[in-house]
Amino acid sequence: MSVLINSSLMHRIMQKHFKTHKIFNRYITNVPKKKTASSVYRSMNIFDRNAKILQKERSAQDKDYHLYEYVREEIGWRTADRIFDIKRTFKNAVELGAGRGYVSRHFLPDSVEKVTLVDTSQTHLDKAIVGDGVKVDKVVMDEENIDFPENSIDLVVSSLALHWVNDLPGCFDRIMNCLKPDGVFIACMFGGDTLMELRQSIQLAESERLGGVYPHVSPFTRIQDVGGLLNAAGYTLQTVDVDSMSVWYPSAWHVMRDVRRSGEGNAAHNRPAMLARDVQFAAAALYDEMYGKDFPEKESRGVPATYQIINLVGWKPDPSQPTPMERGSGEVSLKDLHKIDEIITHTGKVHLRDEDLK
Repeated sequence: MSVLINSSLMHRIMQKHFKTHKIFNRYITNVPKKKTASSVYRSMNIFDRNAKILQKERSAQDKDYHLYEYVREEIGWRTADRIFDIKRTFKNAVELGAGRGYVSRHFLPDSVEKVTLVDTSQTHLDKAIVGDGVKVDKVVMDEENIDFPENSIDLVVSSLALHWVNDLPGCFDRIMNCLKPDGVFIACMFGGDTLMELRQSIQLAESERLGGVYPHVSPFTRIQDVGGLLNAAGYTLQTVDVDSMSVWYPSAWHVMRDVRRSGEGNAAHNRPAMLARDVQFAAAALYDEMYGKDFPEKESRGVPATYQIINLVGWKPDPSQPTPMERGSGEVSLKDLHKIDEIITHTGKVHLRDEDLK
């Protein structure tokens, strides 16, 4: 059956359709888009995540693994200490890239009631420990694709795990999404100066022996990028600082061994298959020549390895959080700072409350 529509009726139908479509497009255009880190920064496919998972699982199954986790243990304690500075009891926390629970093992029930350990290695999670009295769940999950309900977590903490994440902007966005209002994200990751001595020694050795250099040490995040990610993802009360730790080894061979057996070997897609034997010997000699030091009191010689740690703190926005004063509300100009004694003419006693003394 065919239906005949005259030209005037068809014109009115088309005119109504285009008018409605135009209004709809105008409405969609005027809707403000939510700012996210993914909309500002693009993710980069640098690391082979499958290779990194295999490296972590292999190191976790090493019976002597506890001999090579000293950096993680030290930084895990420092990160936990930052959490203790927050006078609050977190009811539901998550540790990303938990490994053997390097942060959660220091938790107490008055700081964290329950923690979920997340890692890609089941063996690591099986060996993980947490503080006495703290409830614990263990979940095998990729830090790059975490999946928790929206507004369900009070605290997300990560220690030396996020430097292997490709989609770091998306990771920051997903953490923001799962945090409750006024929830906090506390993390630390290796910075760009980590293992700089090893990197320079290998590059010089390869330039001499091969006439070029290859990426044997994985790239690390820069501190300015971390601050930008926190800001782009919408975190408030942001804090970013850098710490540095030097560990002394008997030789460059011990540095390379400990890095490999701790599961921190190179996992970049463009990593070379191997490091030539003669280049290894040349790099070890250069390492000792440039950075080696004698210790007469111990009748020994050693080389340092630098670990740069980027610490970050970000809070999910909430109306209860303190906000900066409005621009122009100040009563004293900075140019009069040298006259501070004249400006402050009134002194008095401040009475502390019981909460201030805790």
